[in-house]
Amino acid sequence: MYISCTEDRPRAANAHVADELHASLEAHEPWISPKFLYDALGSKLFEAICELPEYYPTRTEAAILSRHGAEIARVVGSGTTLVDLGAGNCAKAASLFPLLAPAQYVAIDISAEFLCDALTRLRQRFPHIDMHGIGMDFSSRFELPPQVRSARRLFFYPGSSIGNFTPSEAQAFLRRLRLQCGSDGGVLLGIDLAKDKATLDAAYDDALGVTSAFNLNVLRHVNELIEADFDIRAWRHHGFYNPARGRVEMHLEAVRRQEVRWKGGGRTFEAGDTIHTENSYKYQQAEAIALLERSGFEATRVWTDPQRWFAVIHAQAIG
Repeated sequence: MYISCTEDRPRAANAHVADELHASLEAHEPWISPKFLYDALGSKLFEAICELPEYYPTRTEAAILSRHGAEIARVVGSGTTLVDLGAGNCAKAASLFPLLAPAQYVAIDISAEFLCDALTRLRQRFPHIDMHGIGMDFSSRFELPPQVRSARRLFFYPGSSIGNFTPSEAQAFLRRLRLQCGSDGGVLLGIDLAKDKATLDAAYDDALGVTSAFNLNVLRHVNELIEADFDIRAWRHHGFYNPARGRVEMHLEAVRRQEVRWKGGGRTFEAGDTIHTENSYKYQQAEAIALLERSGFEATRVWTDPQRWFAVIHAQAIG
């Protein structure tokens, strides 16, 4: 299901969202899907995270796109249908517009209100580009509406958001993209590469506490979605790299015993209990390429920074 930016703005949580949150919060090991981190306030907080000195992915990826933008444009070609997944403020895709010259730009994000505001500004800067905005949760199923051109679809998925999926989920997601690609489509994927624990710990638990605010905000969002009564002051952020699983984990930890209620349910949290809110898997370059190949794509080019902390990969649909 999708919502176009030309339609009425955001809607109240539907039964599916409520059922999903009930199930995850009532699980033996409670969790909240990371997609719920990105309401309007959460999206703004993530923008702030991207400006932090500890958070290297955004500036490292931006440097790759800036340094190799002309070559990326030669590889992918002009006149594509540029589909920006998790578009946020659309800034990353917009930085490539002068080089890629897309025939159509389709921005997709779960935070529809934030996305629509970004597209309003973007249309003023690039009035010659056909633009569409879609509020969509593409984490479990994915189908583009008929307004999106079928020719030469290039799925742009920057920021290493693919790392929020487990490897098996990432493969299933990429296969769904492959089904929407056609024979002439492809992906331009930003992916965070494995590195030392100290760098990763700092990136997801910054000194200023912006990541903490971002993570805690999910409880405020859940309160709105299912009429819950989480007391944000009773929780603290915990973000760290788990080398055994090759991923950064974000959790919220209860600082005291508490009863939390929501419409249709509730549970008791003891001091020290946690709610798992996000994973961010880190890949070796060869692992990322193999993932794309298993999903029906062939990597044509890989661009990295001098430290090899991050990679941007173009892959063409095959088969």
